[in-house]
Amino acid sequence: MGEAGAGAGAPGGPEASPEAEVVKLLPFLAPGARADLQAAAVRHVLALTGSGPGRALLAGQEALLQALVELAPASAPARDAARALVNLAADPGLHETLLAADPGLPARLLGRALDPQCPWAEEAAAALANLSREQGPCAELMAALAAAEPADSGLERLVRALCTPGYNARAPLHYLAPLLSNLSQRPAARAFLLDPDRGGVVGTLRNCCFEHRHHEWLLGPEVDILPFLLLPLAGPEDFSEEEMERLPVDLQYLPPDKQREPDADIRKMLVEAIMLLTATAPGRQQVRDQGAYLILRELHSWEPEPDVRAACEKLIQVLIGDEPERGMENLLEVQVPENVEQQLQQLDCREQEQLERERELELAPEPWVERATPT
Repeated sequence: MGEAGAGAGAPGGPEASPEAEVVKLLPFLAPGARADLQAAAVRHVLALTGSGPGRALLAGQEALLQALVELAPASAPARDAARALVNLAADPGLHETLLAADPGLPARLLGRALDPQCPWAEEAAAALANLSREQGPCAELMAALAAAEPADSGLERLVRALCTPGYNARAPLHYLAPLLSNLSQRPAARAFLLDPDRGGVVGTLRNCCFEHRHHEWLLGPEVDILPFLLLPLAGPEDFSEEEMERLPVDLQYLPPDKQREPDADIRKMLVEAIMLLTATAPGRQQVRDQGAYLILRELHSWEPEPDVRAACEKLIQVLIGDEPERGMENLLEVQVPENVEQQLQQLDCREQEQLERERELELAPEPWVERATPT
């Protein structure tokens, strides 16, 4: 054994096995290793994950996988390490091997993805999204989520991170949406998302609507998301036959006891989601064609909460207003000058104050006037 080791890699001698070469990288991945050597070792690992044989070689190396995950999050090599894990997790054939090598991998990655200070949270979320596509790893991840404190479950934290703009100022969290979609394979995840006492599913839908490149698909027949967003906002209105024909089938002839969503925050998120879907000209046309204005018109007349009513009014203005000038059709990409933004904020404040005054007048009791009794 000693002679074979001494001659390994020497000219004319037997070459070291690929596994042995990978093991040699471990000392350079340790926390106390020199930064330049650590970075070089991680780059080598990342290069190996670019091929099938390289991924298969690395997947069974428990110590190496743990070293990749445990690299200090703030260190420069940590990003390449996270990308290597994304590549490994992208190969479904390696999922079982990865979990056997490091059973705690889903929990480790979850901790990074939900850490609001982690600069590589997006890569951790991407690795989890890849892992959770298969039933086995998805079940492992659900177990890791369930292991969190009951008062603040892992699923609760995941939905909160996805639904909170700027949750992590150092990294985007786009891959939390496909991760949550994958988790919905599990009955426990579906029960959580569909709990009527939570707004998680609505917040998730709203955040998905930020991706304007997918609006046509979301509004099209494959997903047909708009009726699902409008139905909770609809009441028992009795539309004319002509108006009824403009509505999607699911919104026609609703029963007289139909109630709107009682939670104002959820109503606001629903309106915001529809507003996002009107960011592009095709999206606006699709929303108009499905009769959204009719539901929003009635909601605006009924809405008791000033901020929800204001959001509804803005959306109605987008739907009935003129189209933006050429080059400004995508409302999510328009750069508003600072002075204009300040003016708009001032107008919003005035509108809010006006709505508050109107509401106070509506709630104020009528003055009592003593009337003379006729003789």
